[in-house]
Amino acid sequence: MKKTLLMMLCLSLSLCVVAQNRPPRRGPGMANKYKKYTENLPFKMGEVKAPVIPQTRVLLSEFGADATGETLSTAAFEKAIDALTAKGGGHLVVPRGVWLTGPIVLKSNIDLHLDAGAVIQFAADESLYPLVSTSFEGLDTRRCQSPLSANGATNISITGHGVIDGNGQYWRPVKRSKVTDSHWKRLLAIPGSQEMKKGYWVPSEGYAKGEQGANMNVPAAQTEEEWQAVKRFLRPVMVSLVGCKNVLLQGVIFQNSPAWNLHPMLCENIIIDDVLVRNPAYAQNGDALDLESCTNALIVNSRFDAGDDGICIKSGKDADGRRRGVPCANVVVDGCTVFAGHGGFVVGSEMSGGVKNIMVENCQFVGTDVGLRFKSTRGRGGIVENIYIDGVSMSDIETYALTFNMYYGGKSVAEVLAEGGQPQEVDKLPVTEETPIFRNIDIRNVVCHNAGMAMEFNGLPEMPIKDINLQNINITARQDATFQYCEGIKKQDVNIKVTK
Repeated sequence: MKKTLLMMLCLSLSLCVVAQNRPPRRGPGMANKYKKYTENLPFKMGEVKAPVIPQTRVLLSEFGADATGETLSTAAFEKAIDALTAKGGGHLVVPRGVWLTGPIVLKSNIDLHLDAGAVIQFAADESLYPLVSTSFEGLDTRRCQSPLSANGATNISITGHGVIDGNGQYWRPVKRSKVTDSHWKRLLAIPGSQEMKKGYWVPSEGYAKGEQGANMNVPAAQTEEEWQAVKRFLRPVMVSLVGCKNVLLQGVIFQNSPAWNLHPMLCENIIIDDVLVRNPAYAQNGDALDLESCTNALIVNSRFDAGDDGICIKSGKDADGRRRGVPCANVVVDGCTVFAGHGGFVVGSEMSGGVKNIMVENCQFVGTDVGLRFKSTRGRGGIVENIYIDGVSMSDIETYALTFNMYYGGKSVAEVLAEGGQPQEVDKLPVTEETPIFRNIDIRNVVCHNAGMAMEFNGLPEMPIKDINLQNINITARQDATFQYCEGIKKQDVNIKVTK
């Protein structure tokens, strides 16, 4: 009898261990825990559900992958995804270990599941990432293939408790002012790298060539040979999801991206839940999350720590964005934390396709350059409207707790202020399709302790910032609010305490 009980206990423990490493079950009969986020919104938004993934399960280690990180497992990832696809989809489980790889392409009905202790590290070798046609910073261009991507896929997810690392230090330039003396010396000692100009390090000669004469990250290359010569300059976003439907990112740490970290574009029904997205504070273009021209999105219970903007809403840039004409719409941001970053919650500057129906609540920003950041410039066009922000706590904000700036020039607010930039009188120009419009924005129940400046409203004379409702706002800052070219600003219980 005792022997039988002991065997049953061992079996029970074994089943528990297996269950812990098994991807979460999601099916049509299970209750939707995300339904609460789309109830009682100030705009109409349908229920967003997690993708339904078949229960078939394979281990990456079964396909010849190397768990030591010594050799590439690119082929193993591809074989495993193809094997699941042949069976109608399922879960690709990445066990504990370090898995070095080139690009991974997800397909429909696939869950990439990282067990605790699993690290997917993308190889620092530009030859593994071919040039592809894509969009970067809102413009149609060519870039190196993203380390992790999906295009036109339905029902995909990246889940678990592991780490996805983009080896970003191989790709990114570095400004001297953002790193320590010892870090700078180590950079200068890297073979093939160079100080392109005083205080600006680039990782290769090809990167320097690409940046010379470049127009907003699009090099002045014409022939295929010229494009290939500047590949390192064409650093990719780490996770690129384009035109996908029913997407879940849950539980995973995404870090150290070559450019932007997470970039869903033209996606529908996407959930980002309980993830940590991080980059070094000195990471150039190191945005944590850029949600571009997506519809029906939930960003919940997640943490962002970035070298650029934290949670950013976009919809394409200038003529390219207006031609696409797809707004970023129906988005809920709830229960999120942003640490370092140029902005906690950000709209723009690439918003040429429009942004509407956004709800941000129950968030905290700690140590960001700016708290709530709305930015654009002449030439963008597009309409930003129906934005609702309710319940944000901020502390130790370097510059503005809240800023609307229609003169964005590509630099962080901290950099502009350090160079002596301040709002100035400008000429009034005709209103055209290139004139950005910001209107109908409701901000309430905000507390900010220890900001550099309270608020900045810096609109265009031809198109003032319109109809902004500020209610129950409490800010402690070293400088008061400024208002220029704005109309219909309503204030109720707005308290600004200016400290020395």
